[in-house]
Amino acid sequence: MSDSASLSPASPAAPRLLDAIRSPDDVKGLSATQLPQLAAEIREELIRVTARNGGHVGPNLGVVELTIALHRVFSTPRDKFVFDVAHQGYVHKLLTGRLAQFQKVRQTGGASGFLTRDESPHDAFGAGHAGTALSAALGMAVARDLSGTDEHVVALCGDAAFTCGITLEALNNVVASTRRLVVILNDNEWSIARNVGAIAKYLNKLSTNRTYNKVHHDLERFFRGLPGGDEMHGLWMKWKRETKDFFVGSSLFEKFGLRYIGPIDGHNLDELVKNLEFARDTDTPVILHVVTEKGRGLEAARAQPEKFHGLGAFDPVTGESKASAPGSPPAYQDVFGHELVRLARADSRIVGITGAMPSGTGLNHLAAALPKQFFDVGIAEEHAVLFAAGLATQGIRPVVAIYSTFLQRAYDNILHDVALQNLPVTFCMDRAGLSANDGPTHHGLFDVAYLRCVPRAVIMAPKDEHELQAMLRTALAHDGPAFIRYPRGSATGTPPPAAPVDTFELGRAEIVRPGADVQIWALGCMVADALALAASLAAETGLAVGVVNARFAKPLDQDLLLAQAREARLVVTLEDAVVTGGFGSAVLETLAEARIATPVERIGWPDTFVGHASSVAELRAAHGLAPAQMLARVRARLAANTPARGSDALQPA
Repeated sequence: MSDSASLSPASPAAPRLLDAIRSPDDVKGLSATQLPQLAAEIREELIRVTARNGGHVGPNLGVVELTIALHRVFSTPRDKFVFDVAHQGYVHKLLTGRLAQFQKVRQTGGASGFLTRDESPHDAFGAGHAGTALSAALGMAVARDLSGTDEHVVALCGDAAFTCGITLEALNNVVASTRRLVVILNDNEWSIARNVGAIAKYLNKLSTNRTYNKVHHDLERFFRGLPGGDEMHGLWMKWKRETKDFFVGSSLFEKFGLRYIGPIDGHNLDELVKNLEFARDTDTPVILHVVTEKGRGLEAARAQPEKFHGLGAFDPVTGESKASAPGSPPAYQDVFGHELVRLARADSRIVGITGAMPSGTGLNHLAAALPKQFFDVGIAEEHAVLFAAGLATQGIRPVVAIYSTFLQRAYDNILHDVALQNLPVTFCMDRAGLSANDGPTHHGLFDVAYLRCVPRAVIMAPKDEHELQAMLRTALAHDGPAFIRYPRGSATGTPPPAAPVDTFELGRAEIVRPGADVQIWALGCMVADALALAASLAAETGLAVGVVNARFAKPLDQDLLLAQAREARLVVTLEDAVVTGGFGSAVLETLAEARIATPVERIGWPDTFVGHASSVAELRAAHGLAPAQMLARVRARLAANTPARGSDALQPA
């Protein structure tokens, strides 16, 4: 059965096969001739639901046949499927009884856009970052071996996962750790953007060499056909390894000890099932190289694989994204990208670095305008940061643009390689705050806390697009590590100031509303919330409520903070990040060290992992950050405190 990619819906009168799928056992119960119809129905469902809700369209359209074949051959939840990133897990959800939840995928009350152990026993491991599958699957395989059970473990890795150092680390340990592991290499030549580097070129070479396995398999049959064939075959394999493949070339994976099978047509169900059955029954670690087409079944997704990797709602016929409201302000990522191009034109030392996300970070503008000053290193955040450190030692001014959640992966390199040497690397951290539809793996809530303790780090957050531009200039003028965090989506649309600021003085805050009774210190995008809160509180209580745009989480404007706190009844902090160890903690620590007892009400995200929902507003309301809830908290804190002002507080020792 060759290709079931085209959308050929069944007769409207005929019941859908998909509607009868309650578990993988139902997939096994279908005849082989029914599988192409199931594949077509799944593609229709994927397009219909993601067109309404948004999501990872292209990756899932590409793995329909592969996922069907996996559930034909293996039996979850006893057998374990470990999906790398898991943005290609929608088909798995549909085949494991989650059709109803899938209707609201990435929305409040619906299925997660990734896999999570809390959602289904069929989800053996949760993930949202790349490169995790092989290590986790190897751990499960070794646990099986230690327990003496016989279930199968299958790691499903995209080709881009092999640009992650952690995947290669795991690959190095497979044969030393277990005799049974199935690895699926899903090769579609794309991560989010097109794959880059030597691994991508190598995989392309493998995928076009269809004589490779024939030579190996013919030789295997020859040796096994001789008297003492198994021993002869073992001697042949040993000789081949030790003579560096003099007789016939080996794959990179076989040099690591895995049996390589491929390339396999990832849309041919018969071929997939046959090879998966072979891998299942092989008593050695095996890697199946499956070649798929990202976006298969939707022409727009095939033509624009980067855009359709993950996007919001779109027209299912034309593939066009649902238009933003007329006159909407530009996205923060594009404000950053255009400003970087302007600065890089004027200074050839400035370069931009991304980890496989040029469009998502706005560095696509630099790539188009000044390609020699742009570097995409693939999904390799650790390398991106260390690469930038090396550039900085030689007088280059690198700008590393990485989502806040992904920068966590390079924490040691930030500390050990950049900050310790005080190198002038600028980090632009998009998606700081919430990525509501994506959920906990993609929220950028921890950056302020994990960076505050790094010596020499300068941490900034703009209240609007014009401050982002000024902060980028400030960071590039600073002779040390600087971090700028800003949210996903549209900027504020604020008109430019009459006298634009070129750079900010490090650690200098801005008073945006005077008032002595209550001081609200807000970081970044929370300044707008602070102004609204101040207006409501002042109207309700008659108090003079001031608002400060902190601009810097580190260093704080301590002089202004201490002067205000000595006169205020209450200091309130607002941050779009976790309060544990965050900006509010910095304010609290500063007052404690100065022995000022003015109470501080810290408002931010709680010490938990925040789930997914249809909107940021819903998540804020669920965690006490809606406007009325913040007002109630401040009102209650004022009522609980004595009217004594900060000047009556403890005096410095």
